[in-house]
Amino acid sequence: MQQPDRIIRLGIVLARSGLSRSTIYRKIAEGSFPAQIKISVHGAGWRESDINRWIEDPVSWRPRREEDEVR
Repeated sequence: MQQPDRIIRLGIVLARSGLSRSTIYRKIAEGSFPAQIKISVHGAGWRESDINRWIEDPVSWRPRREEDEVR
């Protein structure tokens, strides 16, 4: 059985990626880091699976296409 994907907040992303906050947001704008998802009116987070994929191969990471996702 597959565990549900957790949503992680910026502090965890900073610690796990080793990047600074400004670098993360710059890389999001460039398309070379996973974008956050809105979880409330004033909150956002990242899918843990997206961050794990980026950590495994940051150089060749690309966003998933919708047809690549398993539902």
